[in-house]
Amino acid sequence: MKLNVGGVDRIARVVAGLALIGLTLAGVIGVWGWIGIIPLATGSFSFCPLYPLVGISTCAAKEKV
Repeated sequence: MKLNVGGVDRIARVVAGLALIGLTLAGVIGVWGWIGIIPLATGSFSFCPLYPLVGISTCAAKEKV
């Protein structure tokens, strides 16, 4: 599994996922808020399964020395 989620993208995913789950637990939004597990997981593992399908990677390119 090649990492394809970079720093800012990773932080945004984790924050969004935690926010959705938190709002669901607080009763502010409905059951659909559990969808926050997906961005939380993709941010935690630094891998998004949709990115390779569309040819995207937000990881910084590593230089070969």
